[in-house]
Amino acid sequence: MTLEHRVAAFARLGNRLQSLQPDEKAALLQRAKAENPWFTDENCSRALSGICKFLDQSALTQWLSKYSFAASTPKVVGVAMAGNIPLVGFHDLMCVLLSGHRLKAKLSSQDTALMAFTMEELMKIEQRFVAYVSTDDRLRDVDAVIATGSDNTARYFEYYFRNIPHLIRKNRSSCAVIMGGESDQELTALGCDVFDYFGLGCRNVSKVFLPQGFDIKRLMRAWESFGYVAQHHKFANNYTYQRAILLVNLLPFFDNGVVVFAENTSPVSPIAVVYYEFYNNLADLDKKIDLHADKIQCIVSANGWFRNGVPFGHSQQPRVWDYADNIDTMQFLSSI
Repeated sequence: MTLEHRVAAFARLGNRLQSLQPDEKAALLQRAKAENPWFTDENCSRALSGICKFLDQSALTQWLSKYSFAASTPKVVGVAMAGNIPLVGFHDLMCVLLSGHRLKAKLSSQDTALMAFTMEELMKIEQRFVAYVSTDDRLRDVDAVIATGSDNTARYFEYYFRNIPHLIRKNRSSCAVIMGGESDQELTALGCDVFDYFGLGCRNVSKVFLPQGFDIKRLMRAWESFGYVAQHHKFANNYTYQRAILLVNLLPFFDNGVVVFAENTSPVSPIAVVYYEFYNNLADLDKKIDLHADKIQCIVSANGWFRNGVPFGHSQQPRVWDYADNIDTMQFLSSI
């Protein structure tokens, strides 16, 4: 297959996902939710819409124009997929196949229904992909590996696959920078970055940097509209548990009935908790962020003003060339 054929197949996949019949989509989302209670209909639909934006043919062509795969001999690339949010492994699948390599996927047990459906639909659209797609629980007999997991899992992956080219991703989260003059509407939009996918993704904001003197109650009020997340039993269990931990340890916190706000220098907070930290000036802010740069996926701010920033409300709307851990997956694949 030529690159043009591969791009056309993925563009058709986007059209297929956009045109799912209501009963067909409902059955698919029901299977996904039965497999993983975090995968609500809303979150699965959000993930499918995001993938369809990836699969715009002009966007794919623009993205791939900077790479050269003509000299590459197809390799078998193992991909160990995460399952924290719906279809989070799709981008790696797409990168491997568009680069002309063969995919051997280790699907997450938490995200099998959606990933398997997407792979099957792609192979129906372009039958030549059948020879390029397989699954394996142990990723045996591969030439290179892409893996995503916890920090502990990453150490295992790095050791186990030390003798072949590998791209190993670790735990990351995202943060927000507030200057103090943001409108209530902007602060509400920031809530999407916190609560979409229940905060389970690496692009979800779990830490907020605030200027000295900022009234945290403004955030509490702005995010009351996300009360629906607290109606989900798994999120509610985390909220109750984390609140109890803070109470038992006599640690101060704010609480709006949806999420717990706690002052902490760590860049990553537990589910249902948002950490905050005050800064004195921009130099102090830069220092605090640089201290945890290897743990930050993206930084959101009003209109995306801060450091290659992402506007409030857009952290879970990455473009096809926005790579996890800011590591160019396509460059890695073109080099093996």
